[in-house]
Amino acid sequence: MVEIQLRDAKARLSQVVDDVNRGETAIITRHGRRAAVIMSFEEWRRLSQVPSFGRLVMAAPIKDGDLPERSQIPLRGDAL
Repeated sequence: MVEIQLRDAKARLSQVVDDVNRGETAIITRHGRRAAVIMSFEEWRRLSQVPSFGRLVMAAPIKDGDLPERSQIPLRGDAL
């Protein structure tokens, strides 16, 4: 992963795109702070298709009675 200042990225955008298509990820900085990430389209597609935990749970083949009843005891010693 390489960090590049915004003005340098603008000046050599074609090279930055070539680098990310070869597998390099670029972090764009603005005024010394990380502002953006450039990655290949394939890497973005792979990461964007990772399902959320909630969607995984909702898609699980769970039937009534598969999970134990939720405990009514507070996790900490204090009442809700």
